[in-house]
Amino acid sequence: MTAGTSALWFAFGISLVGLAYVLLTARSVLASDPGNPTMQEISQAIREGAQAFLAQEYRVLVVFGAIVAAAIAIFIRWQTALSFVVGAFTSALTGFIGMNIATRANTRTTAAAMRSLDAGLRIAFRSGSVMGMSVVSIGLLGLSVLFIAFGDLSTAIDAVTGFSFGASAIALFARVGGGIYTKAADVGADLVGKVEAGIPEDDPRNPAVIADNVGDNVGDVAGMGADLYESYVGSLVAASAVALVGSTRGELSPSTVLLPFAIASIGIIAALIGSLLVRTKENASQQELLRTLRTSVWATSILIVPAIAVVIGLDGTIGWPIFVAILLGLVAGLLIAYFTEYFTSYTESPTQGIARSSQTGVATLIIEGLAVGMRSTFAAVLIVTVAVIGAYLLGFNNVVDGRMGGVDGGLYAVSLAAVGMLSTLGVTLATDAYGPVADNAGGIAEMSHLPKEVRTRTDALDSLGNTTAATGKGFAIGSAVLTALGLIAAYAQTAGLKAEQLTLLDPKLLGALLFGAMLPFLFTAITMTAVGRAAMQIVEEVRRQFREIPGLMEGTARADYARCVAISTRSALREMVLPGVLAVAVPLVIGILLGPAALAGLLVGATASGFVLAVMMANAGGAWDNAKKYIETGEYGGKGSPNHKAAVVGDTVGDPFKDTSGPSLNILIKLMSVVALVFAPLFVQIGGLLR
Repeated sequence: MTAGTSALWFAFGISLVGLAYVLLTARSVLASDPGNPTMQEISQAIREGAQAFLAQEYRVLVVFGAIVAAAIAIFIRWQTALSFVVGAFTSALTGFIGMNIATRANTRTTAAAMRSLDAGLRIAFRSGSVMGMSVVSIGLLGLSVLFIAFGDLSTAIDAVTGFSFGASAIALFARVGGGIYTKAADVGADLVGKVEAGIPEDDPRNPAVIADNVGDNVGDVAGMGADLYESYVGSLVAASAVALVGSTRGELSPSTVLLPFAIASIGIIAALIGSLLVRTKENASQQELLRTLRTSVWATSILIVPAIAVVIGLDGTIGWPIFVAILLGLVAGLLIAYFTEYFTSYTESPTQGIARSSQTGVATLIIEGLAVGMRSTFAAVLIVTVAVIGAYLLGFNNVVDGRMGGVDGGLYAVSLAAVGMLSTLGVTLATDAYGPVADNAGGIAEMSHLPKEVRTRTDALDSLGNTTAATGKGFAIGSAVLTALGLIAAYAQTAGLKAEQLTLLDPKLLGALLFGAMLPFLFTAITMTAVGRAAMQIVEEVRRQFREIPGLMEGTARADYARCVAISTRSALREMVLPGVLAVAVPLVIGILLGPAALAGLLVGATASGFVLAVMMANAGGAWDNAKKYIETGEYGGKGSPNHKAAVVGDTVGDPFKDTSGPSLNILIKLMSVVALVFAPLFVQIGGLLR
């Protein structure tokens, strides 16, 4: 246990280094120029709205968390309940940290863009890196402290499944609630402001403009941060849990159980170095801006590979095929990011094709966008399929310490592929969280009536952010599948399921599999409808203010921004409850009524359909958004043209696709898997009431 303890203390130390970077970077961002008083006033309104929403959301989650923690303590064990609380708290903490710095960096990015494009990019990216490094550092810190505190590996693994459960539960509510908030405000602002009234985006006359900017932060910073936080800790827990099941039978060594922590530690160090490489030149093209961020991610990946090789070589008990499996996951993440960028960037033919289709109206633009999203699933599914099968085959015949083989080795390798994919998260999430800051910066420039060249620079940063956000969503979805498969493997082993029990000839398993395949569609319908209902309220309120406030359209009166913020907040908090409860309740009901084998079928069905649907929605939404941006560059008529109005409608359809329903699906499949893992002993004990 000495080697294991050393690995945990090393992870603990590296996580503190990461948090030191977070502190120093945050101080650097906050020390930069916040701009003129008007810019600061707008930023303050955005920050207050975001903090108010988060405070109300967290009050709801405290009640939910207390109920679930009590249930875990009663039916499972108190250690797991304690870990659940810690996981939920740290997940909420990372969201708060990221959102807090993002809402302060927006005006500073605008002020920096007044000087140069490079200055604006660096401020926005540094604020994003605070989010990225907070996620990986706090996640690794929380898990390593729990492992050290519990001492015994078996007790620790059983307990930290609760940590992953807590992180997943918070993530789902944060993603769904934040997504409903941001897209209700965004859709309402676009439909009335840009389509009906014909005023520019982020025009201060639009009453929903502040709510829209608030939504960027609560949805795409706090929500995305919580999303990837639970993916990150879930991958570590899944790999360690799969390894430990073999360890209890004397097949795996403690170093194998703790290898994921070593990989995560290496990833933090590499991400720190990669984050320092982001810079660009004035008047850089979209390709050059993309290359800048891509260089940072690739440099991080290149640094990780030899470091992991050294760890495996020094350990001596872990075979080199496992190293190749980790590398396979890392490469799969990079390839998913590349193909997501291809299908969503307006420098590429798929998105340009959507823009071209606007010439014949909204209908053809919607059809082309859906086709692009559906076509994009081929590459993502092929990449993940190759990674899963390849990792499994590498691990299946691998020998670890002379004792590891068979199914356990294959599942362990698949779990480590997920850890490898997420090892770059410190910098990958930074490129994603950067986007909402750049978007807010453009809004502040517009509302502050800054010179045209400032808005040109922030628009370039915003367009880049649209692509990196889409790339981040693709990365999140791909990693979610590998993480979910690892959690399902850990669940199957914990529940003692044998291959002969998992057969399609079992009617209960087959029925549960079909039900699981349906769940992502039901979940998506609920969240899409929620956005629609909330957006309708925003639309009516914006119309009312345009109609009833004298001088608003002429720019001589001030809009009532607080009213739209309140509507979005109230709607999001009300609508997020049902999807969250559904994700927790369904696996519990199936496990209790139909038993462990049927629940495994449910998880596989939900993972398969949820993966494909999430990729389609995220990429279609991102492509619609950037098709609009492409037209705004002057192609196909430019701003204000009929083609542009058609593209705005496509963008509003794509908004809940890419920012609410699609990203929430990857949390759904992981949350259901971790619920199954945590409550596996209960399901085994009951054995299925309808057997």
